[in-house]
Amino acid sequence: MRTNRLQNLLAGTALGVALTLSQGALAQATVDNVPVPNTEQLPPPTAQDIGAVAPAASAKPEPSTMPMVDTAAAPQDADAPVVEKLRESAGKLDRIFSRRNERAAVEAFYKDRNFAPLWVSGGKLSPAGKAASEYLARVERDGLDPTDYPVPEFKSGDPASLADAELRLTASVLTYARHAASGRVAWSRVSADIHYSHPTLEPAEALKRIAAASDAATALDGFQPQHTQYKALKKALADSRAGKVAKEEAKPEKKVAFVHIPEGKIIRLGMRDERVIALRKRLDISGDKNSPVYTEEVRDAVKAFQADNDLNSDGNLGTFTVRAMNGEQNAAPAAPKLGDTAETIILNMDRWRWVQHDLGDVHVIVNIPDYRLTIYKDGKVYWTTRIVVGKPNLPTPLITAEMKFITVNPTWNVPPSIIEKEYLPALEQDPNALERIGLKLEQAPDGTVRIWQPPGAGNALGRIRFNFPNKFLVYQHDTPDKHLFSKDRRAYSHGCMRVQDPLVYGEKLLSLVLPNEKYTPAKLESMYGSNEININFPNNKHIPVHITYQTAFADADGKLQMREDVYGRDARMSQILKGERKVADVPMDRPANTSAKPVRLSPGSYGGGYSNRGGGGGGDFFGWVFGGGQRGGAYYQRRTYESNGRVYYR
Repeated sequence: MRTNRLQNLLAGTALGVALTLSQGALAQATVDNVPVPNTEQLPPPTAQDIGAVAPAASAKPEPSTMPMVDTAAAPQDADAPVVEKLRESAGKLDRIFSRRNERAAVEAFYKDRNFAPLWVSGGKLSPAGKAASEYLARVERDGLDPTDYPVPEFKSGDPASLADAELRLTASVLTYARHAASGRVAWSRVSADIHYSHPTLEPAEALKRIAAASDAATALDGFQPQHTQYKALKKALADSRAGKVAKEEAKPEKKVAFVHIPEGKIIRLGMRDERVIALRKRLDISGDKNSPVYTEEVRDAVKAFQADNDLNSDGNLGTFTVRAMNGEQNAAPAAPKLGDTAETIILNMDRWRWVQHDLGDVHVIVNIPDYRLTIYKDGKVYWTTRIVVGKPNLPTPLITAEMKFITVNPTWNVPPSIIEKEYLPALEQDPNALERIGLKLEQAPDGTVRIWQPPGAGNALGRIRFNFPNKFLVYQHDTPDKHLFSKDRRAYSHGCMRVQDPLVYGEKLLSLVLPNEKYTPAKLESMYGSNEININFPNNKHIPVHITYQTAFADADGKLQMREDVYGRDARMSQILKGERKVADVPMDRPANTSAKPVRLSPGSYGGGYSNRGGGGGGDFFGWVFGGGQRGGAYYQRRTYESNGRVYYR
């Protein structure tokens, strides 16, 4: 029995060996006929390769518990040492980034990328790094200085040096992005009457945009304004540096020889006086220089002089006006000089960065040095007109606000600053001053003083006002003083903008926001009366109003135009860049605007509310405030009044 089993076992083994040999020969024959790939260059298997087991076809993959990694940001093996150096730099970025928000943004940015570099790839400068470096070296095309954005050297093979260069290039890119988006000079450092709401570019957003871009240079250029006005200045700058710029400069006013005006009785329209002959020569009034008649041309010239010199602009030749004319400082005012062409263009390009880069499909631009207002639609001029702007000592503020409604037959509520600085002092000298110009006054129970002018043809705002609420309480409006629009320099207001063609302006605006209403100048004029009428714009059609200061700009034909620095904004910005360069882009706190703070007198000082009735009996407002003066021969004791927290003695 055992023998049989052993024989059977041996026979089975022999058969198995024979089959194995037969299959091996067949397999070898098959392999010999199939090309075998060369595996000499393949990397050795990794532990992951060895341990990987393919799941069964029916098995469902288990959900991963590992954190997601951005494979696009995953570093190459050659960058692993740089990654470690960047990781070590976390929390120690203050040596490169001085701004706290930038340090926080940079640390979060690299942490989200597993500290994979943005500007380094394969142990050397990446294509993105090269594009960014080359772009920063050419920023002078946008009027910026390349030395403000230094490009570090990327030393291959030195992880510590590469990591340091990576962070320093990021710092330069962030500085550039901030300047391109908001300006090399912070607007708050220039003047207290500038306030743009253009949001500051957050460093995290800047890094996100750059990292996601397919081309770093294009992303960097995108931080600059892209509208036609800015691009025209950029071209003008290149032309200026190439010596082929053609510019139209503002012509200075003709110098007029000094002529003394004798003092005497007040001269009004229609009167004859030999002093008018001297007056015509003093103000260089066109027409017969030897005519003694006080004509409308003479009156208008006198009104313009009075406005220039902060006098009551009634057009009459009185003692104060004559004395102002005889002052040597008024003999022959010199025109402000125009600045260097390239420098002026650069300063204007920087001011465009203060304004919202998206100006709006429909928007209004006021250019103060050009004394002009323009409506733009889809990037093209829709309509334009002349304006009068604020005096140099009462400048029109630089702001962006939304026009929301138009008022026909506006009431002029005199701003508190004018009440305090002009009308109260004027009333001290003449208690009837308000009555003569149609103003009224009242006091609220809390002591607040209000002076206003009812609607009418003589209203200081004219017949129509254009409202874009803002912190400076300025707006655009009609005016009864049309003669000022004929002058080249038109800085005569208290800060608001007077419009030469207000009815046409209203028609153009309303045709854009309420086209179905078919407003025309005639239709608006038919609304004239004694009651205010508001025409509201739809909420989704408010029009941005950008009040700008362009001493250099391209006209409709593409020619460079330059204007005088009427408010000294160019001079101040140049001073900052030359003397305060290190902090030029650092915003500064400005005191709150107090021009809108109501003027208050002691409550109940004259028995409640008061309206100017033109004369005033005992116990009226003027008798209380201006007791130190005389009225009808009576003498009143000196009193005080309070304004903006200060006490004034009268």
